[in-house]
Amino acid sequence: MTATTDATRRRFPDGFLFGAATAAYQIEGAAFEGGRRASIWDAFTRVPGAVTGGDNGDMACDHYHRMPQDVALMRELGLQTYRFSTSWARVRPDGGPVNPAGVDFYSRLVDELLGAGIKPWLTLYHWDLPQALEELGGWTVRETSDRFTEYALSLHDALGDRVTTWTTLNEPWCASFLSYTGGEHAPGHQSVAEGLLASHHLLLGHGQVVHELRARDASLDLGLTLNHTVADPADPQNPADVDAARRLDGQFNRWFLDPVFRGSYPADVVEDVRAVDAAAVERFEAAVHDGDLEVIAAPIDTLGVNYYHGDLVSAEPPATPPVSGAPANARPTRSPYPAPDGLHSVERGLPRTAQNWEVQPEGLTRLLRRIWDDYAAAAGTVLAVTENGAAYDDAVTVDEGTGGIRVDDADRAEFLRAHLAATLDAADAGVDVRGFFYWSLLDNFEWAWGYDKRFGIVHVDYDTQVRTVKHSGREYSRIIRDRAL
Repeated sequence: MTATTDATRRRFPDGFLFGAATAAYQIEGAAFEGGRRASIWDAFTRVPGAVTGGDNGDMACDHYHRMPQDVALMRELGLQTYRFSTSWARVRPDGGPVNPAGVDFYSRLVDELLGAGIKPWLTLYHWDLPQALEELGGWTVRETSDRFTEYALSLHDALGDRVTTWTTLNEPWCASFLSYTGGEHAPGHQSVAEGLLASHHLLLGHGQVVHELRARDASLDLGLTLNHTVADPADPQNPADVDAARRLDGQFNRWFLDPVFRGSYPADVVEDVRAVDAAAVERFEAAVHDGDLEVIAAPIDTLGVNYYHGDLVSAEPPATPPVSGAPANARPTRSPYPAPDGLHSVERGLPRTAQNWEVQPEGLTRLLRRIWDDYAAAAGTVLAVTENGAAYDDAVTVDEGTGGIRVDDADRAEFLRAHLAATLDAADAGVDVRGFFYWSLLDNFEWAWGYDKRFGIVHVDYDTQVRTVKHSGREYSRIIRDRAL
């Protein structure tokens, strides 16, 4: 599938899907309504200093009550597909029996989408593990993989007649290393061993669900979504910097790509971690049972690629540390990397978002080409950019003509155009990339950042819940209509 270029515009390939993405905890609200019970994020947001401003997702964007209006807004924007997650804490509260009211909400959402001509793209897990399961060990224990499989099959029982695209996990790097090793995300633990165990059990749950859903319906489009970086050595001529980039790439990218596509964890990363914490690796190796990797490596149809920025890496700390991209919370955290020594980010003068993340569109092109060449092409797996977006400090002004507000977010609109162009560059190079989902449809609860950072192409007034399409949303709508940049 290739893209064509003419003198005035670049057209997107036939069949390329334009969408936007959200996550249940970040937008739904109604945290304890309709039979939903606490997830690990409900518990984590109550920990002093864990989330900027002490915010939580109890209300969020109130999507649970405003879902039909939000789908109408998607239709107005011209979205062809919508990537959403279902809440485990709503569908099977406490990991127990199915909650009919929770399933009904997602059934109605799917019907609204289909009625609007929008393809549902369902993600089963976007980090909202029931708190009751966390208290039994969470993702550090094997049983959670089995409970995840039960939850997935319950949703397929209800939605399998209408939903054809199923994503098992969103960003297992975050759900394991950022959550169980770094402590920045729920449940907020800081253990190398727990992060390794969680990563394996997440992938095991993914593989089990793929096997079960494939057995039920061979026509389903099955996959998972991974977040990635592009790790470049600060000095390509310095072997220490080159090795630092290898180690970062291994702990961020290859730790998940290799077992899914090659049926093995990267041996070099295992040894890197063993040198730092041999006991943690022993616990991890004991948890990997015979046959697990064959399950994890079940063939998938689509790999979702999430990309926000890359990393310039040095083995030595820079004289001037780069601007931090972490939330300014009171609660201490550690590096999410199991073997973090000698991994230092270096400033390279790129523009930055309000979250202090670098703006590096060409990194997306290189990433898509690398994943395609090294993993996906041989496996017959197509790619989709399932998250890409930016937080900016939006300038909100009153429109004197209407009395409403305007959000002229030119930076976000340019970010969107640049990364769509980078996706087209990958398509031109032969990568089979089938779609692009902007993150996020709505301003929302941004995890440890609370409501301090806004990613949406639609502005949300959190006091009134009024939605206003930003300039970036109108620009995206134009691109979708024209199918061209």
